[in-house]
Amino acid sequence: MMPGATPPVTTRRATPADAALLASLAATTFSDTFGPDNTPADMTLYMAESFGEDIQRSELADSRHIVFFAERAREAVGYMMLREGPAPDVICDADSIEIARLYATKRFLGAGIGATLMQRCLDESAARGLSTIWLGVWEHNARAIAFYRRWGFIDVGAMTFMLGHDRQTDRVMARRVARVAEEA
Repeated sequence: MMPGATPPVTTRRATPADAALLASLAATTFSDTFGPDNTPADMTLYMAESFGEDIQRSELADSRHIVFFAERAREAVGYMMLREGPAPDVICDADSIEIARLYATKRFLGAGIGATLMQRCLDESAARGLSTIWLGVWEHNARAIAFYRRWGFIDVGAMTFMLGHDRQTDRVMARRVARVAEEA
């Protein structure tokens, strides 16, 4: 690499040994993203229920979760989690997977981390032969909604998301997955 060149973004699959790193990254990115727009009490409650080394270790050990880190110069700068399982009724395709989380660190917003992670989500979904990928995004997160629209996601409905004691509305967005051509 030439001096002064920006190191490339790479991805790597997370393992249960990455639980502490994932817990820290997940808590930081969630807090940075949603903390300013929610009460400290609701944030504290949600964070305690959702993030911690044991919680993330359990997620990483669960075969229904697929987690990748985005790294730049060996520093974790974002992550994504795909989750297999039942989709909300507005997703009329049992052959689907959820993007449960997709976050870049605050310092790297707008630096292509989200695009790298989204491409990894689509590639993983296609490799699994799935036809639909979906996600829930807070209705007030305009930046994320615009990002997902640029990737071809369309709004197909709504679902409830509980942040602490605050009942919030997530928009459900979905798109088709381009299937990987079968080898001859």
